[in-house]
Amino acid sequence: MRKRKRSLFFVKLFNYEYWPFWLFFLPLVPWWVYLAVRARSLTYFTAANPGIEHGGVFGESKIDILNKIDPQYLPKTEFFTSSATTMEVMTKMSSINLEFPVILKPNIGERGNDVEKIDDQARLEAYIQNNQGDFILQEYVDFGIELGVLYYRFPDNGKSGITSIVKKEFLSVTGDGKSSLKELIDKNDRGRLQLESLSEKFSMDMVLKEGEYLNLEPIGNHCRGTKFLSGMDMLNDQLVQVFDEVSSGIDGFNFGRFDMKVRSIPDLMNGEGIKIFELNGATSEPGHIYDPKYSIFRAYRDAASNMLMMMKVSKANMKKGVPVTPFLKMWHLVREHFNKEKSPDQSSLKPTLQQ
Repeated sequence: MRKRKRSLFFVKLFNYEYWPFWLFFLPLVPWWVYLAVRARSLTYFTAANPGIEHGGVFGESKIDILNKIDPQYLPKTEFFTSSATTMEVMTKMSSINLEFPVILKPNIGERGNDVEKIDDQARLEAYIQNNQGDFILQEYVDFGIELGVLYYRFPDNGKSGITSIVKKEFLSVTGDGKSSLKELIDKNDRGRLQLESLSEKFSMDMVLKEGEYLNLEPIGNHCRGTKFLSGMDMLNDQLVQVFDEVSSGIDGFNFGRFDMKVRSIPDLMNGEGIKIFELNGATSEPGHIYDPKYSIFRAYRDAASNMLMMMKVSKANMKKGVPVTPFLKMWHLVREHFNKEKSPDQSSLKPTLQQ
């Protein structure tokens, strides 16, 4: 057991994709200071998206942003206040012909916290009983390709582009007819890092048939075992034009990442088969930099380039009169945000054992 713990420690130590957010970006602080000097504002980034509170740094309402997107690009989506009951949710699902499974997520949250795939009414009721805030219900889209596309559009000249495309590979195993699920998970570091949480969802003694595929984590977040792979080879003018069209009706949006599933890459290139389940703002990370094949130097280069583009977009908005959030106010918001993160989370849903 000690050997395993030590080995996982070194896995995290020597692979920057597992480092805490603040640790990875710490060397980029001088670069941020330089960009702030160029923008003549320490909080220039809050001007990136005039239509999103504080530019989408954190704490923004997901449903307010989703309501700006053309419904053709969205899965079926409904908003509920914290007082909603299971019966109210079930009634709404019936009225819009939505069946299980569904996705539930907090209206305000980040990094996949408390996002759950709900397979039946019992799980729905458990989520609602443990929920303490407003939440969003979304149709579960079973398209096999999940992407994150970080897009920008200048407010003055309409110039647009894409700074990041990340392809997400879900944590999964394939059975051999003899190994237990625990033994299959133990065969790769990414699975071992998630073993504790997976043990709460699955019976570790179960044996999958030879060739049987099991998706261990359907939520495509890096902290939940999803592998992030660079999709920058997909970048071309046609794809930029697709997101020009997708974003054309989103008022006050100039910089951010679309998290979505697509039916196929050819459909995506034609602007079809797209289902966007989230749009993040100014603090969107260029997810492709966490590709295990990337060197840390290449990752920092691409991250710095993304920060530069965001500053340029923000500065263009500032020239048009878009205000920035005052530094002292942002400082208080940051402190409040991280104090909430440190407080015990009573709303998380402990998954039931899945056979």
